[in-house]
Amino acid sequence: MDEIATITIDGKSYNFETFVGTEGERCIDIQHLRDVTGCITLDPGFGSTGSCLSNITFVDGANGILRYRGYPIEELAERASFVEVAYLILYGELPNRTQLLNFRNQIRVHAPIHTNLEHHFSGLPHTAPPMAILSAMLNLVSCFHPEVLEVPTTGEEFGQTASLLLSKVRTVAAFAYRTASGKPINQPNPNLTYCGNFLHMMFSDPYVEYKVSPIIDKAINLFLILHADHEQNCSTTTVRVVGSSRANLFSSVAAGVSALMGPLHGGANVAVIEMLQDIKRSGKPLQYYIDRAKDKKDEFRLMGFGHRVYKNFDPRARILKKHVDEVLGALNLKDELLDIAKELEEHTLKDQYFIERNLYPNVDFYSGLLLRVIGIPLNMYTVLFAIGRMPGWISHWKEMHDHQQRISRPRQIYTGPILRHFQQISDRL
Repeated sequence: MDEIATITIDGKSYNFETFVGTEGERCIDIQHLRDVTGCITLDPGFGSTGSCLSNITFVDGANGILRYRGYPIEELAERASFVEVAYLILYGELPNRTQLLNFRNQIRVHAPIHTNLEHHFSGLPHTAPPMAILSAMLNLVSCFHPEVLEVPTTGEEFGQTASLLLSKVRTVAAFAYRTASGKPINQPNPNLTYCGNFLHMMFSDPYVEYKVSPIIDKAINLFLILHADHEQNCSTTTVRVVGSSRANLFSSVAAGVSALMGPLHGGANVAVIEMLQDIKRSGKPLQYYIDRAKDKKDEFRLMGFGHRVYKNFDPRARILKKHVDEVLGALNLKDELLDIAKELEEHTLKDQYFIERNLYPNVDFYSGLLLRVIGIPLNMYTVLFAIGRMPGWISHWKEMHDHQQRISRPRQIYTGPILRHFQQISDRL
């Protein structure tokens, strides 16, 4: 506890404790505000509301800082593998060699899914969105593993459940793609890396196994690392809210997948690619679209610019922009959409309208371009996001239980009709 905050209502003052986080974030503890004052706060979208205490991820939007368990995202993106980062987020520390080997082995052995579960994919239409399949199938996975329905949040059982989910989400995602594409599923290959195995299950043909390029393997690793957690965003908050009812881990993360499906969250990088494709097809100058974005009467928006949290450059966007160039160079490819994106960024960074509003490129602006360059189909972009975010969702579910958080139950300000009484139809004529 640090200082006391005083709230005065109708001339009466009430004192509330304040706290300061390890990075200097200040908060007023109003858990008992309604009990002692009869009032509640109104904060649509929860932009000024802290829903929990968490030691997983730190975001400083004003200065463009992102850290997992204290480690800068720039260092992890450059030096770590996704499996190492997943371990870090789950357990709070980077693994030593033995821990990493054991964790990789747990993930490897959990990759296959039950034969009866495979049959469910064949019953789905080819038009089914892979994200919808992923959400439904994650719930079904738990039906074949009843031992995970009441898993403790500590010890070996939690570790087994976490690695099982990290492994099977990748298999289910690849099977969802094959189903949506009308193609037969590919069984996992235990000899491949985490990302390599996923690419194999997505792209291998019955008689030609997909050869995993180290460049593409690294690019997928990077994408997953950059999406591994981002504190209390829409989908993570959904996982914690659903989990607060004591719903099992699989049901909670399936709800997170559903929240991620929206175009304002996980689907944003798809919207960026579609926007760039529209710009390319139109042949109109970029200034035409910039002027439309600045026109309040025009519904057009430049997708991938600005962020709810970051009021500076999204550090993940900087990393991705550099890596897209490296991948294109290594693969000796060119991408006209990337050229349009760079030119668009250059224009906006010189325009006072965007500067004054802190509308800088965010992670979605370049993440879709990276996935496009390495051959990931558009309908799988958000699925990749879900795979990457899984360590964060699992860790927040665990943390919520460890803190014995009460069931989430926000209040509301009622604005409907006041008391009125029912009348028979004859009286209403």
